[in-house]
Amino acid sequence: MTKETVGYILHMGPAKCAVDLGDGSERGEYVNQDYILEKLGRPHRAISLMYCYYPLDAGWPGRASVVHASDSVSFAWDYPYDDYFTYQGGINGDLTKEPFLSMRDVRRHGQDVLLTLTIDPNVTDEHLIAVAKDLRTFGRVMLRINHEATGDWFSFNKRCTYQEVADFFVRASNVIRENAPNVKTIICIGGVENLAEEKMHREEEFAKTIPAADIWSVDKYMALHWGWPYDVAETGGSTHKRDKTEKTFLETKRSFLRFKELNGGVAKPMVMSELNADADVTGPYEQCDMVQRFCDLIKEDKADWFSGFSFYQFRDRGRLGLEIESPNNKEVGIEQPLMKTYKSIIHDEYFMPSMETGEAVTLPVTLRWGGAEDADGISMPLTLESNPHFAEAYFKGDVKEANLMLELNGRWFYKAPGVTCVDMMSAFFDRPLEGKTNLTLKIFAPPASGENDPSQGEDWMENYYTTLTELPVLRIRYGAVEKEKE
Repeated sequence: MTKETVGYILHMGPAKCAVDLGDGSERGEYVNQDYILEKLGRPHRAISLMYCYYPLDAGWPGRASVVHASDSVSFAWDYPYDDYFTYQGGINGDLTKEPFLSMRDVRRHGQDVLLTLTIDPNVTDEHLIAVAKDLRTFGRVMLRINHEATGDWFSFNKRCTYQEVADFFVRASNVIRENAPNVKTIICIGGVENLAEEKMHREEEFAKTIPAADIWSVDKYMALHWGWPYDVAETGGSTHKRDKTEKTFLETKRSFLRFKELNGGVAKPMVMSELNADADVTGPYEQCDMVQRFCDLIKEDKADWFSGFSFYQFRDRGRLGLEIESPNNKEVGIEQPLMKTYKSIIHDEYFMPSMETGEAVTLPVTLRWGGAEDADGISMPLTLESNPHFAEAYFKGDVKEANLMLELNGRWFYKAPGVTCVDMMSAFFDRPLEGKTNLTLKIFAPPASGENDPSQGEDWMENYYTTLTELPVLRIRYGAVEKEKE
């Protein structure tokens, strides 16, 4: 580098297969992104949040299992409306409440929002416009409306026909897209559920949702205990199932091909919005094998038709999590064997975002955060003489107030505004250096508030800009500060 050059523009693009992570649902509480980043060592493409919007119902906006508690309930979806966290936005909503607090947490940590929202199909366009306006500042949101729509368990299916549910999806997609062009809608239906049949389940009713959506999706659990938490899965029971991993993969691929055919031969991004094998059915070890095998099949197929999957979920009160929520303290997670398997998968290059180095830059430098699949940061070349004993990044002056995501030696770190030092030694605990090594410190700048700024220009819904006049100063040391006395 010349004296003036401080680094190189670094473009972050999509992975061959993106990985998203479910965080909170009817089965578990939201876990903050600092904890998840520390446990897994890298951010995800998106974090999946699950909420419901039934503003016309009695008891709203209380959570269904609280305001409609009853001893007669024997199934997770036996309440008047879906037992997800309730969406506190919409008409006369409060953006200081959920899901907006979690959405801000997700975005400031360099991840996109994947919001699942079950909505009463009887709401008016006025409600949908209000939801769209809620989401305008949150960048490249992916919105999954009334998922698993060909099933029979959610409230929207119980109060409307399948055709009405499908028509509502088309209407909602159009209204939201018109009022929040930064939001991409996801249609999630059963897809191909029988490999012996060409058509999908309830294809006639949902055919028009395929061109109306921006993204296509199916939810596939290779094993699932849907009777949880009201019974225990035992051999011979009727509230659980298990499929072959290969069958699940083939159903997903066949679903994409059928979606494409129904869209006039034009492909759109295909994802799996929920993926796992329930350890209630398989036990913890075969759960690892099945999740690993599914990801191996993606790689073996070189599945360029498959954009990504969302693992369900980080912490679960049952056995669908990388952690099980402690029954004694919901703030405590009990790590499962799947954590190690999953961590290995998401650190595989196939599932990591692409990085492309560009031109040299000098200070000041403006970084652009479009989203986890489209961002421009800076790469600072480093040469380490050996495995360090101390590796710290210090932030002074203007950079002290910046909101940054940093990567070194394969491990990511978050620096919140006002933080003056980040200890980066954990980048070398699992991957120690062997002798002199060239590395790069990668720096990206997602919005500190978690929201984009309308004052930044015409592209404010898509992009957020941060100008750095200074860069971190590294303290690298290769031995103890003081040696043992003779």
